[in-house]
Order: sequence, then structure tokens, then C-alpha cells
Amino acid sequence: MAAGGAAAALALVLGAASEAAAASTYPIAPGYTVNVRSGPSTSYSIVKVLPEGSKVTIFCQTPGQTVSGPYGTSNVWDNIASGQYVSDAYVNTGSDGYVAPRCS
Repeated sequence: MAAGGAAAALALVLGAASEAAAASTYPIAPGYTVNVRSGPSTSYSIVKVLPEGSKVTIFCQTPGQTVSGPYGTSNVWDNIASGQYVSDAYVNTGSDGYVAPRCS
């Protein structure tokens, strides 16, 4: 009976881990190309440019430089890959706040 309980607990933990690993995908603002920066500010170098119609996966978010864009003015920056950030003001998350965990 204890083994069955341990297996159920393990399944619960594994299920929570896979949910946490599942990041959400969001579209960038229609009609815009978006600079992807190496950090959360326009003073960081551009590592690539997202073409119109792109969607991004947000792994975590962090505060940074305040930027104005089609979705308002925000200091939230979205981490879309290792060393790659876009201003949340250009991403349609449906929220003015954080929609992903804070980057550590």
C-alpha cells in the first residue's frame, strides 16, 4: 500500500514539473518586426530580428528598461531563449503584468 502511495506522489510531482516546463506562446504585434536583445534594455545588442507575424515562447520575465509599444508602456521584458529578450510592450500577452515566472 505504501508503494502505491509513493507511485501516486511521484506521478503528481512529475505532472507538476511538466506543467511548469510548458511555456506559453504569444504573438508579437501585427505589422511590427521586433528586435531581440541580449538583455532587458535597448542598450543591449540586437541578437536577431523577429519578422512580422512571429510568435514567441516566454520562458520567464524580468524588469528592465521602460519601453512604449503597441501594447502600452512597460518595463517587463520577456525571455524567449537563452540570452534573448523582447519588450513585453510588443507581445500580445493579454496582460499588463507578468504572465510567466520571474527570471532568476
